[in-house]
Formats: sequence, structure tokens, C-alpha cells
Amino acid sequence: MAEEPQPQLIREKLDVCELDRARMSLLNPALIEQKKNERTTDENAKPVLELMMKVGIETVWDRFEMQQPPCKHCEAGTSCSRCTMGPCRIIPPHRIRGVCGADADLIVARNLLDMIATGAAAHSDHGRDIVETLYLVGTGKTREYAITDTEKLKRISQEFGIKTEGKKPEQLALELGGAMLEEYGMRKNTLQFTNRAPKATRECWEKLGITPRGIDHEVVEAMHRVHMGVGADYVNILLHGLRTSLSDGWGGSMIGTEVSDILFGTPTISSSTMNLAVLKADHVNISVHGHNPMLSEVIVKAVADPELVALAKKNGAKGINLVGMCCTGNELLMRKGIPMTGNHLNQELIIATGALEAMVVDYQCIFPSLPRTASCYHTRIISTSSKATIPGSYFFDFHAEDAYLTAKAIVRMAVENYKNRNHQRVTIPGEPMPVMAGFSNEAIKNALGGSFKPLIDLIAVGKIRGAVGIVGCNNPHVKHDFAHVTLAKELIKRNILCVETGCAAIASGKAGLLRPEAASLAGTDLRAVCESLKIPPVLHMGSCVDNSRLLVLAAELANALNVPIHKLPIAGAAPEWYSQKAVSIGAYFVASGVYTVLGVMPHIAGSPATVSLLTEGLKGAVNASFAVEPDPVKAAVLISDHIERKRTELGI
Repeated sequence: MAEEPQPQLIREKLDVCELDRARMSLLNPALIEQKKNERTTDENAKPVLELMMKVGIETVWDRFEMQQPPCKHCEAGTSCSRCTMGPCRIIPPHRIRGVCGADADLIVARNLLDMIATGAAAHSDHGRDIVETLYLVGTGKTREYAITDTEKLKRISQEFGIKTEGKKPEQLALELGGAMLEEYGMRKNTLQFTNRAPKATRECWEKLGITPRGIDHEVVEAMHRVHMGVGADYVNILLHGLRTSLSDGWGGSMIGTEVSDILFGTPTISSSTMNLAVLKADHVNISVHGHNPMLSEVIVKAVADPELVALAKKNGAKGINLVGMCCTGNELLMRKGIPMTGNHLNQELIIATGALEAMVVDYQCIFPSLPRTASCYHTRIISTSSKATIPGSYFFDFHAEDAYLTAKAIVRMAVENYKNRNHQRVTIPGEPMPVMAGFSNEAIKNALGGSFKPLIDLIAVGKIRGAVGIVGCNNPHVKHDFAHVTLAKELIKRNILCVETGCAAIASGKAGLLRPEAASLAGTDLRAVCESLKIPPVLHMGSCVDNSRLLVLAAELANALNVPIHKLPIAGAAPEWYSQKAVSIGAYFVASGVYTVLGVMPHIAGSPATVSLLTEGLKGAVNASFAVEPDPVKAAVLISDHIERKRTELGI
């Protein structure tokens, strides 16, 4: 039998200087009280945040404060360091062009395309990892994974023109995996999943020349266009940004979601719990954090391994408690009912509970600071992706072929670390919040009796005025979770159904909005609908890549009504976004015809022409646009007014 792999320490073990901690801990108690209430609305996070300030452990909010005030040119998007002729800054009225001659419009557009391309690449590379695993299952080179949803495998295979009759699941996995990997290249020159969009929406893309041709194709071309001496027309650059984003939403992300369902199971409606209180003081606690379900799925198996459970008990624990963080957590919550600790800005706080033996990370949205935070406790930070090694972490090179052996080694490391825990320093605040999750499109359709017609009928008669996808991240520019939760409450009060993914969904979960009992906060009509179906007014639809589920849902509704997506009474919102991925998500929502409201201004204010194009000009091109409104109450009004206009246009 093969031996379990051993970790590699990436560089040296990081330590936080005691003098630095002492300096930080000298805060006035009144200031600590003020800061904890200003920084977050997460009631379970506040006591931990207070503790960290008292003992001088740095958090994301402290680093945010240290960066103030921001560079006004960077904030406006008018700084450029793309080549060594610069860096350049646009400072009107005299300094209006960079060394190469690029003006503010071009610099801002190139910077924005760079963000879109990076975000699309992140999500699409995630999708590639998943589909490569599907392909491996088909080849028989891994026994660690298997086909869980054979019906979906057949359905998606047929969608790709693959004959399914008489073929074993492994053969279909091989053929579908190969076909999906072709989507990343340039030979096919079209993306299969774009055919799910209504014909009128696809015709709009063709007219504008933004139909995505290949996932890698669009990202590579985007990076080519932002090189000095290539793209010079800001409009042309931004249109390619839309094309690149569509290759993410209708390509890489959609592949990632659909194949994850095939391999690990299509989510069904289930109950669990959420917030920092899901940690257990008498158990070995392991958190999985990042975005890749391949790793977390085998960790689930490993924590139930009798040998490792026995070792945990031998070391004094009652068992092993696996919890989720961010989108890896969302994946496990949706499919396995694994409890969630929190979202993006909770990741340092979970360590400071003193109860976490190991944080196992893969990639995306992971603070490089985590090993510094962990050095103040016994927690091990375990990295698992060669794309995302972190100095101060223990690295296991994770591969699908020997996934379970690696998972066992990771869990064993956590179990053996339990004896190093200082039980006097454990602070687990409050009580876990119940949540209902698992609202895949299939689960929603099944709950409605096998068709979306009941939902369409409810919208038509006005019981549900419309639907809004609230997505995106946390950002220290915004009080933690405040905008997400406030916007959701304001919308459901107006009888507008909320469907959520990523950190937004986690924020709502911690605030109690993912419970059927939250129907009491909704308007009279939506409340009645939710109570009859025994569902919450805010539906948890998964991780960031699962925003593709929202596209599919919109397309299904539009196709059922024989209208383009932009005709539907729907909208999108990202109240606390921060990442390049969120820019790509917002762009593919808008390019698909979904009016989208951002709560944080992108770095584009230095180009009024770009601002005008994205907020007004796109209306005549893709029949949708962006809006920016930091106040979630005002954002709710904008969205509600938009939905009512769409209802009027539809005659309902």
C-alpha cells in the first residue's frame, strides 16, 4: 500500500513579532468597541474581532486602514504601469496622455479588460480542473472519483451531440470530458452552452461581434489587446471585455458547475448550520477554504475514516468536525450539508477562535496573511495547489490520481495537531444559525412539480414581482455583510425573490435569511408563497462559479416565455464585490441582458466616457447596463423600479 505523502513547508514558518502585537494591542477599549461595530454586522464575528484587537493580532481591516488614503489616480483607474516607459498617471488639464499616447479612456478600458480577463481565467481554470478530473474518470486512471449523477451526465452529453445509448458512464465521461476540453481551445470557434441562451440574446451577441469563440482564446486575446501598441480604441476594448466575460459565464464557470454536479451530485434542498459557532470545542476542527470541490470531497471521506476518528479520540478529542469557508464551503454545504463558518472576511477570525487545528486551502480569495495569523495560535495552514503555494504553509501537492491518500495525510496532520491546542484560549461565540441550502435549478424545478411554469405563473400574477441574483464578495470598503443583508431584506420586503451565491449567500445565512422563518420579513405575497412551499425568501444557489446556475435559470424562464433575457423582470447585484472574478461575473450578467447594480465603484471614474458606456451606452447594445449605488436601500429602489418597468413592458 502506498504511503501517505508528507508536506513541504513553503519557505520558513512565519511568526508575528511580539513587539508589533504589543503596539497593536494598546488600543483604547472604547475604540475597540467602536471598531468592532463599524467593521462587521456578523454578531458571531464581533467577539472574536474584539479579542484580536485586544491581543494585537492584525486583520484585513487593520491593513485596510494602513492603506488609507488611497492613491487618487489608482482609484480613478488613470494610472498605468503596463510597460517600463511609465509608470504613467493622467492628471488633467496638462498631463492628459501617457508616454505611449494613451489617454484616460484607453488606460481605464485596458485596466478593466485586464480585470475581466483575470477573473474569467480564474473561474475557467477552476472549470478546467474539474473537467480534467471527469476525463480521468473516463480513462480509468483515478479510482478516487466516480460518476454520481448519471442522468445529468447523459443529458449534458446529448447536449454536446454525443450518442449515449448503450454506453457506460465511464465512456461518456471520457467523451464528454474530451469535448469540454475542446471548449478551452480555438479549433471549435463556438461554445456549446451558449446555445442555452434565447435565440434573440444570441443574435444580439452576433450583431455586436461578442459571441465567445473559445475560453482560452478570449482570455489570451484580451491579454494581447492590453499590451502597449495593440488595443487603442476604448470601445473596442470594452466590447472584447464582454466577449471574454461570456466565455466565463457560458463557458468555464458553466462547465465547472455542470461537471461538479455530474461527479459529486446535483444539489438537493437540505438543512445545515452556519457561522463561527459551528466549530466544536471538544472536536478536532478542520476548515476547507477556497473554491475547488475536488479536494473537499475527498476530505469529507477522510474525516470519516475509522482509523483517523480513532486517532482523534486517542488524542483527547470526541471526533473530527469538518467545516466550510467561502466557496469550497458553499460546495460542501450544497451537496453534503457540511456546516459553514463564514465568508471572505471571516477567514482570519476562524483562526482566532483558538479551536481550529487546520485550515486546508486550494485557490482563490485566500489571504496570504493566514500563516501570520496562524502563527499566533496552533493552527496549521495547509496549501494544496501548485498554483497557490503560500509562504509559511504546509504544502501537499494534490492530484486526482492519489487524492484520498493526500486527504488522509492532511486530516492526520490536523488530528495530531489537536494536542497542541491551548484550550484556555478557545473562544467560540454564540450559537449556530440554521440554514436551508441546495437550491440548484434541478432542485427548484423539482420543488415546483417538475417545471418552472408555477414560478412563471407566480411572477405573472404578481405574487412574486421578480427575482434578483445577489452575488459577490466581501470588501472592507463596506461594513462586513451589511450591504448584502440590507439589500436582501429590502428586496424581499418588496415581494422580490432573492437568489444568491458565494459570500452574499453566506452573509444572508449568518443573518438568518436562509431559513423558512425568514418569510416573516417578506412582503405579504412573497411570504405566502414561501410559507406554502416551506422555503426561505432568499435561496442559496451555491458558489461563485454557480452564478452560471443563475444564467441557466434566466435562460429557461426566457425560453419558456419566448423572449430574450433582457425582457424578464430580473436583475443582478454585487453589493460588496472586490475581485476580478466579480468584474467578469457582472460583465457576463450585463452582456446576457441582466441589469446589474454594483455597491462598490470600479476603478473607472477617471474616464467619464467609460462610465457612460457601461451605465448608459450598453443599453442600446446588449439591452442592459451597470449602475453603481453604495447605499443598499437606494439600490433596492433602483432594482425594484427596473423590475416594475420590465413587468409593464411584458404587460403583467
